[in-house]
Amino acid sequence: MNVKANWAEEAWRQVIDKIGRTSANIGASFPNGSVNGRYNRSPAHDWVAGFWPGLLWLVYRDTQNERLKELAVQCEQQISKTLWAFDALHHDVGFMFGLSSINQYKLLQDEEAKRHGLMAASLLAGRFNPAGGFIRAWPNWGDEDHAGWAIIDCMMNLPLLYWASKEIADPRYRLIAEIHANTVLREFLQEDGSVHHIVSFDPETGERKEALAGQGYTADSAWARGAAWALYGFALSYTYTRKEKYLSATKKVARFFLDHLPADSVPYWDFRLPADADGMPRDSSAAAIAASGLLDLASLVSEEEGGAYKHAAERILCSLHENYGAWDEDEEGLLLHATGYYAADIGVDAPSIYGDYYFAEALFKLKYNGLEPW
Repeated sequence: MNVKANWAEEAWRQVIDKIGRTSANIGASFPNGSVNGRYNRSPAHDWVAGFWPGLLWLVYRDTQNERLKELAVQCEQQISKTLWAFDALHHDVGFMFGLSSINQYKLLQDEEAKRHGLMAASLLAGRFNPAGGFIRAWPNWGDEDHAGWAIIDCMMNLPLLYWASKEIADPRYRLIAEIHANTVLREFLQEDGSVHHIVSFDPETGERKEALAGQGYTADSAWARGAAWALYGFALSYTYTRKEKYLSATKKVARFFLDHLPADSVPYWDFRLPADADGMPRDSSAAAIAASGLLDLASLVSEEEGGAYKHAAERILCSLHENYGAWDEDEEGLLLHATGYYAADIGVDAPSIYGDYYFAEALFKLKYNGLEPW
């Protein structure tokens, strides 16, 4: 598709206008997925809690809107209280505290928010299994034993550890992040550039047991959002460590992602759906995440090579704006047609707060020629 001139400026203006409107209703709460045009709410310990304050901080950085800043601060106050109920937390504290506490620290020089981020980093480091070299994902839920489970999403939480190491000059956090990233390179990343969602290890010996379908169609399929997490996550690990193996992995996943996109540059929720799977939904959130990661990748390579990645990101974002944007008053979300968890029928073909965040983040990067990671 052709990328129209000035579309990104229009899209960013629409994001600013819409966040200004919807924030009056959403306030200092934690939207998750949209149902009938309105976002449902999650508790402060949910993995999505950081995305709304993250959106507020993005718009605040551009507009200096004090009302949005105060809402983001109120969100951080609620999220920080979960540190004292840590049994409800998990590997996604990076999403939660990176987009809330660390943003608040960097933008407002808030030392208390900095401490919250460092405490969250210590919790994440505490989930590290040294036998298998991985960060455990979820706590046990009901009869499910997750002691040996690691998931691809955690690549996006590693910046919390890299940031903590740099902030307090302690290499332990960075070393844990690198060991986990190396395990993902070895056990998740496939030869063709696709990735598993979940890999299960023996928690006592660290021996790899099996890959699990998770949110993918099958264990050996190619969940689109998982590929986006991997693309962006490896780019972030390279940004912090400058180790070429992470850059190579980013490029490998990017090639797979881009080579398997349909005509409108927005993937179906899994890249390996059966041929007779007509009517399967797209995942606009996967497209937005990948586009933001591609913009990072473009900044990490030569100008010639980076130009191709930037053009691919712009093509994806332009399609999201034109074909998936929800700019009217009847929908709180920014992007239509995300897919949360298809097998459980959660958030299917509806806006998601994380899709909205990464769409806005990518537009911000285009406007300001990048965005410093946590």
